[in-house]
Amino acid sequence: MRRKELPEHLTTGSFSVRASDKAGVPRSRTRAKDLVLVSRGIRVPAASGASGAAALRAYTDLDDSSILVSFTAARLWGIPLPGARSGDWRIHIARRPGFSFPRRVNVVGHLLTLLPDETEDYDDVRVTSPARTWLDLATVLSLEDLVAAGDHLVCSHGPGFPVPKEPVCSMDDLAEMVDRYPGKRGVRTAREALQLIRVGADSAPESMMRMALIKAGLPEPVLNHVVRDARGQAVLWPDGAYLKWKVSLQYDGAHHGGGEQHLRDIERQERSLAHGWLEVRVSKHDLQGERPAVVHKVRRALQSRGWRVR
Repeated sequence: MRRKELPEHLTTGSFSVRASDKAGVPRSRTRAKDLVLVSRGIRVPAASGASGAAALRAYTDLDDSSILVSFTAARLWGIPLPGARSGDWRIHIARRPGFSFPRRVNVVGHLLTLLPDETEDYDDVRVTSPARTWLDLATVLSLEDLVAAGDHLVCSHGPGFPVPKEPVCSMDDLAEMVDRYPGKRGVRTAREALQLIRVGADSAPESMMRMALIKAGLPEPVLNHVVRDARGQAVLWPDGAYLKWKVSLQYDGAHHGGGEQHLRDIERQERSLAHGWLEVRVSKHDLQGERPAVVHKVRRALQSRGWRVR
């Protein structure tokens, strides 16, 4: 006998039996072989290919209090996570104090007090706001990783960039969240991170590059600088810039290994020199170790342009 079609809103991702009950789906249909049982009361259509928020939807639909938090919320907001944390795909769920502790397969349970503006609806999933997610991460991330997380959230590029970008939240949002919880665990790290977060870093490696330079006593590069030609046309968008010495920093990620990108990188370097700028190209290997090579590379470039330690 042909299976009854599910309502369309249940076919795009995970759904709870609670939701299927509301939609009038018989319980026998939720036990059909075209649905995957991922946890108690949660089903995913095998053919949906659900990912991201769609795959997590059922976890906040189980009841009216469950909220995605911590690393799970961070992933939805695109926050970069370091090393072992990036490989932890357990689902972090919180309920308010007074409710039962979330317990189910592949779930990390939390009990949290959250104010109304600290939660948001993200593609039909309840999740902590970007600023609250960042503050919660302060309890488990290092200072450098928390700065990189904050850089991601506040990053923006104006219309002068090839791809303009809007911030996920503002520096004021992060600062307000820190001020709201003066005694919270991790708030000292959050306060210190606030002093180091800057607008304009496109990736965690760019954030790490900037912090390595600052730690070594080198000048802090300017972010979001646009190099223009004599007619005022934008010609270069360095990841970091030393305006006084005309030294630009470019972080070459994994995508820079291809042939076409390699040619574009050479063209950009030649364009930099043509406009009086010395380009320093930085790879992931230059950021590794206790004494990262990026420090030596940038120091040498700055000194070649007249910078001296005072």
